[in-house]
Amino acid sequence: MGVIGWLVVGLVAGVLAKAVTGVRGTGCLLTLVIGILGGLIGGFLFQVVVGEGIGGFGLRSILVAFLGACLLLLVFSGFARRRDGY
Repeated sequence: MGVIGWLVVGLVAGVLAKAVTGVRGTGCLLTLVIGILGGLIGGFLFQVVVGEGIGGFGLRSILVAFLGACLLLLVFSGFARRRDGY
């Protein structure tokens, strides 16, 4: 998958993950970064568990990136709440 594919998958995965986890207040660029990092995290985890990470551009890649982005946002939210004393 090329750079454009990573950007599209990252943006879609970031938007979906933010909608599901309820994270607000991030801009387009941070949403893109969340999705791309989610793709890396999800790809690594799927590689370890299933033996196959993110492949080419497609629905499976978006799903893997989405799951990784959700995990990233949930972990980040947990640390942010703990730091704020909630």
